[in-house]
Amino acid sequence: MRNTYDFSPLYRSFVGFERMANMIDQASQDNSPSYPPYNIEQIDEDSYRIELAVAGFGQDELKIESHKNVLTISASREGDESDAERKFVHRGIAGRGFDRRFQLADHVIVTGADLVNGLLVIDLRRELPEAMKPRTIAIGEVAANDKKLTGKTPSGKSKAA
Repeated sequence: MRNTYDFSPLYRSFVGFERMANMIDQASQDNSPSYPPYNIEQIDEDSYRIELAVAGFGQDELKIESHKNVLTISASREGDESDAERKFVHRGIAGRGFDRRFQLADHVIVTGADLVNGLLVIDLRRELPEAMKPRTIAIGEVAANDKKLTGKTPSGKSKAA
């Protein structure tokens, strides 16, 4: 039996968080395919690594695309002539194409990808813009724009006084 959750209170209570509520709603439905198997590893505070088991696929058969916070990894294989000539007693290594998507947080970028021993390794990094990084504000410090707008110094006196 699958639990279903009602996320409508999120839509009513949070303004501007519709995208996050939609992501939670989609994740709760979890009807995503299980192939190919993968790992997600946090390397440090701002670095991540995704590893996909892509045994049997060559570098030219894999496609990685990052667009609007969605990382898509896909693979397709045209009919392999050598498979037609082979007679398998058991075929356990899946060679079917796939399309796997990962939702990325804001400011997470792909920094590299490599194919090592049948694993597709994708490195990711969160790079916050300077404006979003925490900064210390000295007491009595007034931004240059505030002085221009109000015409007052930090003590509250006007410039002309």
